[in-house]
Amino acid sequence: MLAFDFPRVIRPAVARRLIRTSDGDTPVVEQPIRMVSVDTPEKAGYAGLPATAQLKLDRTRTRLTDGTFDGLVPDGLRDHLVSRLTSNAAERHINAGVRASAYFEALQERRLTRPGGARRRTAVVPTGELIDRYGRLLAYVAPWFEGGDQDPLPPRDHPDRRTFNLDMVAAGWGAMFLIYPSLPREPDLRLLVREAESAWNERRGVWAEFGEDVLLAYEYRACVKLGERDLGDPAAAVAGAYQRICVDLRDLRVMGEFGYHEVPPSRRLWIWKDDLDRAREDLKLPV
Repeated sequence: MLAFDFPRVIRPAVARRLIRTSDGDTPVVEQPIRMVSVDTPEKAGYAGLPATAQLKLDRTRTRLTDGTFDGLVPDGLRDHLVSRLTSNAAERHINAGVRASAYFEALQERRLTRPGGARRRTAVVPTGELIDRYGRLLAYVAPWFEGGDQDPLPPRDHPDRRTFNLDMVAAGWGAMFLIYPSLPREPDLRLLVREAESAWNERRGVWAEFGEDVLLAYEYRACVKLGERDLGDPAAAVAGAYQRICVDLRDLRVMGEFGYHEVPPSRRLWIWKDDLDRAREDLKLPV
């Protein structure tokens, strides 16, 4: 009887559309990609239209202030969220998601169109953690250059070499969302942080059009979870909404699940709780 005792990486099955088959062992399926290091606002598909989503955010605000989450959500984070859970928080966030999507579509149209009008292919660079829990490929995405005299690859620092991930952060339509272990190489990481910092300091994109107190995507998703009608166990709800540890990139301090609001959005690094021990070693985090 075979029995190999080592940790397997096994993920649940996901539904995909079969597009074609190139040979006997190569089916080609439609594969969604989650662009890493960037997090754009959600649209209405995530938690319903603004009126529906606002009910969830209102319940979260009430629970944060009526004692439901006392001892579970620290006062600092509670105050931070309450100040952002305004009566139009859902509408602002969802409208920001619509604008971010429109910006991304225009960005693709511009950067994937060759001077002669032909459409470029897309370069996909998978990351260290290949597939997320929803079956999406985790990757950096950029225009593909064929090379040669007809379509030479631009120099490394040329704007045409930038990823769409970086462009969305630089424009302020996506918050920087670094999650270990899917981190870019050091030069790209430093560039990403610089662009994220400029977008935040200059209040570009989302912050320019919808206010600096707009809920970021990961805040919005957490608040939606805390505002579900059937809350069940408050402790379990909080644990489900806050599954990542924040690290301050300025000094690598571990801020925990609830201390991210003390760090500027452009300096937040995220680590899944189960990955913290490995990240401490890999990233040389202080104990």
